[in-house]
Amino acid sequence: MEFRRLGRSGLNISEISYGNWLTHGSQVEEEQAHACVRAALDAGITTFDTADVYANTKAESVLGRALAGERRESLEIFTKVFWPTGPGGPNDRGLGRKHIIESANASLKRLQTDYVDLYQAHRFDRSVPLEETMLAFAELVRQGKALYIGVSEWNAEQITRGAALARELNVPFISNQPQYSMLWRVIESQVVPASEREGLSQIVFSPIAQGVLTGKYTPGGELPAGSRATDDRGSQMISRWMRDDVLTKVQELKPLADEAGLTLSQLAVAWVLQNPNVASAITGASRPEQVHENVKAAGVKLEAELLEKIDKVLEGVAETDPRLTVVA
Repeated sequence: MEFRRLGRSGLNISEISYGNWLTHGSQVEEEQAHACVRAALDAGITTFDTADVYANTKAESVLGRALAGERRESLEIFTKVFWPTGPGGPNDRGLGRKHIIESANASLKRLQTDYVDLYQAHRFDRSVPLEETMLAFAELVRQGKALYIGVSEWNAEQITRGAALARELNVPFISNQPQYSMLWRVIESQVVPASEREGLSQIVFSPIAQGVLTGKYTPGGELPAGSRATDDRGSQMISRWMRDDVLTKVQELKPLADEAGLTLSQLAVAWVLQNPNVASAITGASRPEQVHENVKAAGVKLEAELLEKIDKVLEGVAETDPRLTVVA
């Protein structure tokens, strides 16, 4: 496993992170979830990402139990706040002070830890003054409950505003967590330059585009049983890629993966790690074998000629419009 610094901080994280969105507490039984976490640890992954909203808090609890007994100082545990949890009361969502403080305390209990290494705003909250949000995060840092602060799917302007307030409050504001893959490049033109200027790195999710970049979906072909595309929730998220033109282009990437000595999914993960502003790629797993597959992308250097070939293949289907950065 290779490690990279997160933003302009002293925090080192593993190039491949383990994330439990859509798996722990929902699609994967707890015993299997623990096996996947054990596989991640055995492979040298030290960075684990979750959120209070995943499986309505269950994912955090599963991860806490799976990591119980591990040396805390050897792990980087990340979680997030914003989306509704609990019964859905008026203060059960957003980035107001009450929700942030209460959610942080609840997350720490579920994760069985005194602190998280990174506490992230899961989206930007337009309904709450940013000053209130950053002040609440600053309090968690002062209390030692969060070592660093990050965000997820903030656009360039929001990152710039947050960084300015973080400097005023002396808060270590170091990361953004966006979707990023060969097919989804909307952060490249604005978010990445703003992040580089403000001292943030990207921790990217869906580097294999919800499974499309594994090549298992073929134009006009039957959907693999048990795949994301056959799941009600998963099929909604993956639908933008389930077009014949996209699936045809993905199949054309297979010879390039062979050229690099990688599987198509390993090529996809390695591709996002070629961006110097990316500190880590979050990968999930429902089986330990998937963990072993993903970690082989760590430390891979792709030649410039190969990257140019990938761009040429995906020209016309890769999305680059910065306006598509998720806005809550």
